Amino acid sequence: MDITTIDEFLAQDERKELLRLLTAGSVDDGKSTLIGRLLYDSKRLYDDQLQALERDSRRMGNAGEHIDYALLCDGLRAEREQGITIDVAYRYFATSRRKFIIADTPGHEQYTRNMITGGSTANLAIILVDVRHGIVQQTLRHSYLVSLLGIHHVVLAINKMDLVGYDRKPFDDIVATYHQWLATQNIVFADLCCIPLSALEGDNVVERSANMAWYEGASLLEHLESVPINRDINLSSFRLPVQYVLRPDQSFRGFAAKVASGIVRRGDEVVALPSMRRSHIKDIVTYEGSLEEAFAPQSVVVTLEDEIDLSRGEMLIRPEDRPSIGHNLRAMLVWMDEQPMDMAKLFYLKHTTRLTRGRVTTLHYRVDTNRATKVDVSRLQLNDIAEVSLTTSSPLFYDAYVTNRATGAFILIDPVSNFTSAVGMIICEDRESAEANRGYVSLAEMGFAGEEQRVIERFCVALRERHGIDIDLRS
Repeated sequence: MDITTIDEFLAQDERKELLRLLTAGSVDDGKSTLIGRLLYDSKRLYDDQLQALERDSRRMGNAGEHIDYALLCDGLRAEREQGITIDVAYRYFATSRRKFIIADTPGHEQYTRNMITGGSTANLAIILVDVRHGIVQQTLRHSYLVSLLGIHHVVLAINKMDLVGYDRKPFDDIVATYHQWLATQNIVFADLCCIPLSALEGDNVVERSANMAWYEGASLLEHLESVPINRDINLSSFRLPVQYVLRPDQSFRGFAAKVASGIVRRGDEVVALPSMRRSHIKDIVTYEGSLEEAFAPQSVVVTLEDEIDLSRGEMLIRPEDRPSIGHNLRAMLVWMDEQPMDMAKLFYLKHTTRLTRGRVTTLHYRVDTNRATKVDVSRLQLNDIAEVSLTTSSPLFYDAYVTNRATGAFILIDPVSNFTSAVGMIICEDRESAEANRGYVSLAEMGFAGEEQRVIERFCVALRERHGIDIDLRS
């Protein structure tokens, strides 16, 4: 192979689309085995990995005479001893058409927070069902979580078809039951594909199975290679949360950021938040050189025609398409801390590149994901999911999570332990709190921005933490 061919191969590999996916399901449904089989049959393992897999299968495998493909993912000693997945295992592989990052998430209910972590960036979810057991509570729980995370593409993989003689009836019954449950919960996936397979035997994993001639759809890998994901990113609403201000010398002042959503072109008019000052894009700079346009999720440095006070945590947008701006939010919250939630605690709230203080003011209800019902609750425990109202010290520039995942998500950080206490998905503005707080004037509305605003916020936080003096930053 000459150098030209190698260069072409590398260039083609760089242009491949990346699909992030997660596996979910009940314990022992075969999630890790499915991923292992996918890697094995697609011939994406090195010789030393194959040798180690065969050796470990003989020594500690749980698949009898078969190779235990789950050992490729269950890397923790506790996982191999118990035969379950505890941590999120990430695996990377590529085919001639796409690159893949797989998150093998735990099935146990106590590891819900691990699944949320694995699914936060996923485009597609594979929900496994053991054909012998059918739809169980964990299937419904994981389906609700996948819907909550805004994952549009779902594969319902009915596994272990070899144990029912590849009979079609159990498969059809499970698919019908699942569709009925989705309808009762008003959950609509934009793309739902149901595939019968056997992860252990390899049926319909990479190649279509001759044992299920009644199934006329694609194999799992064929579906993963062809599912359209180009519309999953919001390319209509331009959002550029500033990460760093680059000033290598007096002649250059650029704003380094990852385009959260939308497209921006050289010469476009933009508005800086929160100052509301307008300017135009002068240049879009990357390591390889200047670009005429940039789009999500590219990381770039933009320069403006005018000198604008803009710093980390602030945002560039289009004048005609503005996000919501405010202190009061309604959101779905997943509690991830071992300690129960303290309603009086003032958390750090991280939203895009913006860090502020926030407090949960109201717990509206907790979601019983096993029954998909709303339950009254006074505080949240580990893995609880609830609709809440929050108030922040400084305004956020946000969109609803359903329309823009990048600007609709946030995390709450414990100010003492620095632990991620919760992740949240914004629903909308909390109009009741906003109405109750009407008449208050924010620091931004008073003309404070940038470093001035941050100094005032830090001063008020210090007064609260050291002396117990609580100053409302809205006033």
